[in-house]
Amino acid sequence: ATSSPALVQANLSAQAAMQDAKGSKAGTIDLEETANGVVIKVAVTGLSPGEHAIHIHNVGTCEPPFTTAGPHFNPEGKKHGSMSPDGQHAGDLPNLTAAASGEAKAEFTSKHVTLKPNVANSVFKPQGTSFIIHAGPDDHKTDPTGNSGDRVACGVITAK
Repeated sequence: ATSSPALVQANLSAQAAMQDAKGSKAGTIDLEETANGVVIKVAVTGLSPGEHAIHIHNVGTCEPPFTTAGPHFNPEGKKHGSMSPDGQHAGDLPNLTAAASGEAKAEFTSKHVTLKPNVANSVFKPQGTSFIIHAGPDDHKTDPTGNSGDRVACGVITAK
């Protein structure tokens, strides 16, 4: 059986090499476009034990203290948080939980972003995008940051 060329889509994948505020490697985040959204696989180290916010930010620059990554990725001008009646930012994601070792692994799917180029919610925009991991958890309602604390790790999203 052959499939119609119109149904064949290029494999869209990306990765972010995470670093901490000292510039040390802190793991990777892999992204893959699927029919159900973008699958995001997080494997990071060096975090304090407990919950941490993770967001996609609006600029693909990671210079400590990572304010260069800009605000959350929000092409539709929404409010912050999955619990916001006016939300959520495209870059809002569930919290990560780090083990006592400082390691956090998670997998989730976002229907709010895409790896397809030239689309409003694409992570591949001219100034790029990045992942930020925060010192504390996201409360999923406080606008614009979820009251999640300092930026402790950053990684620019690049095509694989």
